Parts: sequence; structure tokens; C-alpha cells
Amino acid sequence: PMAQAALGSAGLHFDELNKLRVLEPEVAAQTAQLREECRAFVDKTEEFQKIVGSLIELVDQLAKAAESEKMKAIGARNLLKSIAKQREAQEQQLQALIAEKKMQLERYRIEYETLCKIEADQNEFIDQFIFQK
Repeated sequence: PMAQAALGSAGLHFDELNKLRVLEPEVAAQTAQLREECRAFVDKTEEFQKIVGSLIELVDQLAKAAESEKMKAIGARNLLKSIAKQREAQEQQLQALIAEKKMQLERYRIEYETLCKIEADQNEFIDQFIFQK
């Protein structure tokens, strides 16, 4: 014990296997435990970084997919607008054609009425001409 005290005062210690050490056995054990805890912490940190990396990759893929779908939706919406404008223009053309045909029908009706009147006048003239003879 006296030798151990003398060695201890010189900063030398014996461990549980009676090997000569510079550190006190308790400090050495704490250091080893801290080293293990640090390794575990580093391992967990690396694992966390891997998880975060794969999460970021997944979010990027989802963002790209969402952007792609958004572009498809914009394209479809633009196509629908274009189709709607085409239909509107077609409807206007058809309305103009209907108006033109109605005017033509009115002209034919007036012409028909005029021809009917002329025919009636001519028939009356013929009747009078026949009765005069």
C-alpha cells in the first residue's frame, strides 16, 4: 500500500490486471466509457444523416413528380381553353350562317308572295279576256 501511495503521488497507478498505468483506473474507465458513448453517438449521427439524406431524396422525387403533374394539368387546362375558344368561334360562324339563311328565307317569302300576286293578277286578266270574247 505504501508503494502504491508513492506511485500514486508520482501519477502512476495499477489497474485491475496489476498493470502499471498513468491514469487512475476510475479515470481510465470513464475515458473508455466516454469513448464508447462518443462512438455510439457518431454512429447514431451517421444513421440520422443517412435517413435525412434518403428523406431529402424522396422529397425531391415527390417535388419533381408534383411539378410534372402540374405541367400536365396546365397543358390540359390550356387545351380545354383552346377547344372552348374554337367552339365559341364555330358557334359564332353558325349563328351568322343562320342569320344569313333567315334573311334569304325572308327574301324568298317576299318573292313568293309577289309571284303569287302576279299569278292572281294574270289569272284575273286571263279570265276577263276569256269572258270578253
